[in-house]
Amino acid sequence: MSVLVLVLAVSAACCLGFGFVLQQNAASHAPLSDFLSPRLLLDLIRVPRWLGGIGLMVCGMVLGAIALGKGELSLVEPLLATNLLFALALSRHQTKQPLGRQGWAGLLLLAGGVTAFIVAGRPKGGDDITDPLRHWLIIGIMVGLALLLTAYAKRSSRLSATPVLLSLAAGLLYGVQDALTRVSGQRFGEGGWGELLTGWQPYGVLVLGVTGLVLVQSAFETAPLRMSLPALTAAQPLAGIICGVGFLGDRLRMDAGALAWEAAGLAAVVAGIVLLGLHPAMPPGTAKTERAVDLQPR
Repeated sequence: MSVLVLVLAVSAACCLGFGFVLQQNAASHAPLSDFLSPRLLLDLIRVPRWLGGIGLMVCGMVLGAIALGKGELSLVEPLLATNLLFALALSRHQTKQPLGRQGWAGLLLLAGGVTAFIVAGRPKGGDDITDPLRHWLIIGIMVGLALLLTAYAKRSSRLSATPVLLSLAAGLLYGVQDALTRVSGQRFGEGGWGELLTGWQPYGVLVLGVTGLVLVQSAFETAPLRMSLPALTAAQPLAGIICGVGFLGDRLRMDAGALAWEAAGLAAVVAGIVLLGLHPAMPPGTAKTERAVDLQPR
């Protein structure tokens, strides 16, 4: 694994984790009437703390895009999942809450799972799969699942399920966005701006980014960070790895032993994400009981 890719991906995760905490701090005070509406972004853009969080997220996305240009998607995505460690670090600084057994267990599971997946899978680059049907099938499944999750979240009468479903949907979209970001970088490297702007991929990156941002801020608006960030952090790398192996030509070791360790590593990553996301140090938010009533379908 390239040291440069490691540094870029972890730096991106740091910016993303800090940015998510600042965004949730601001979004939790946004008017509920903006739920799942682009108006939410227009209201939040006037909040300095939220702008700071968005600035950090943009920095993280740029660093992540550079890492994706230099490394395989199946390698970079698990490293980006460590953003939860940095989110917990900032939240712990704010709340003065000790890590305790839960925090240390989550940290070890997340770090160990990422290490196990990378060491066992040994992600390598390969030739992109040129079959457009395969591209659209995988992208369509990811986007379709995100739409179904969003529709169910909007109709759900359970407030506790809404932010989780929205975050899962956003994570799937961000995973696809990462894949299209890598393709866009390849097009730019091959033919410059002319080659980049004549393809649909950069516009797909923009649409997915804005849509995912609305979903994430709506999730942050309605519940504490511990109810939304774990789902987002778990869904994004899984979707990214599927896209990387599915149509970007990423190759993983496929023998029985390697597959077992890869599956165990991903399971440990998800378990660590859940433990860290539910840690008491995560911002509690300001979601009120009346929000549950307002969010119920009429």
